[in-house]
Amino acid sequence: MADRREHHRRQAGFTLIEVLVALAVVSVSIVAIGAVVSRNAASVRKLEQHVTLVTDARLALATMLADRSRLQPGNIDQRSGSGSVVLQISPLGGDWSEPAGEQGWIPERVTLRVRTGSGAVTQVQTVRLVQGPRG
Repeated sequence: MADRREHHRRQAGFTLIEVLVALAVVSVSIVAIGAVVSRNAASVRKLEQHVTLVTDARLALATMLADRSRLQPGNIDQRSGSGSVVLQISPLGGDWSEPAGEQGWIPERVTLRVRTGSGAVTQVQTVRLVQGPRG
């Protein structure tokens, strides 16, 4: 009976090699989980920057372009939220004069550039038609 107890005592527990292998497997798992969490955190920061950028652009469109009939060629610089907004209106192309007595449409380029406090930038360009003066 004493031999059985002695034999059972030698069989109980883990060897040093088994413990080291288990520790290595756990370490690799933790490193992999850390890499995934790090990537997700970077993606969340990027998404937050994009949401801020879109929000600032929508705010700029709602305030700066609210009364389009008053827009004149030139630059309008404005602070918006945590960043800045530049609205640039310029003639598109060359001379768009109409013959005397006719009223035509003159195209203008409208560029809205939004920069957030974090440095993200977006630019929206469009063309608008302005009724030319009667000659």
